[in-house]
Amino acid sequence: MIIGLTGNIASGKTTIANILHETYHFPIIDADLIARKVVEPGEMALSQLVDIFGEEIVLDNGELNRAKLGKIVFQDDAKRQQLNNIVHPAIRKRMVEEKDKLLDEGYKHIVMDIPLLFENKLTYLVDKTLVVYTKEEIRLQRLMKRNGFTEEEARNRMNAQMDAEEKKKLADEWIDNSGSKSSSKEQLETILEKWSLK
Repeated sequence: MIIGLTGNIASGKTTIANILHETYHFPIIDADLIARKVVEPGEMALSQLVDIFGEEIVLDNGELNRAKLGKIVFQDDAKRQQLNNIVHPAIRKRMVEEKDKLLDEGYKHIVMDIPLLFENKLTYLVDKTLVVYTKEEIRLQRLMKRNGFTEEEARNRMNAQMDAEEKKKLADEWIDNSGSKSSSKEQLETILEKWSLK
């Protein structure tokens, strides 16, 4: 079974991914990690971004200046769309390659950790969808603390994603990660039993 793990920014998705990996030994294909790889120096996606956004989005060492690009795209929907049109196809291609490789290696259950699973209509890549949900105020506080964002910067990033309540409705199952880690772990265990994966 291919599980599509998703959730809004600062919902604690990584915590759930870690439990799935460490406790249940499911391999994790992480879209965020792949997103970093596809814009490394020498990758086609990076040169396409430079063509559109200019040399100022590249650091002296040739790497992408994420902070600079983030400032540009999180204040302008059209520019964010341009970014997505370049990066998302490259990420999808790499994720499918990783999934096929793991299946060839004999893995029966794989987790695809995709933050924008619903936004980018990628549910066709997975068999089941699992949303990690956390109350908005908790996510806001976590994001400001974790990334050192102002409230406005944090809200800009939060507002760039589909509403968390909407994701819950679309999901096959969801975990409320607003409480303790042990509570989230128990919820996950129940879902895996339901899906006959335990």
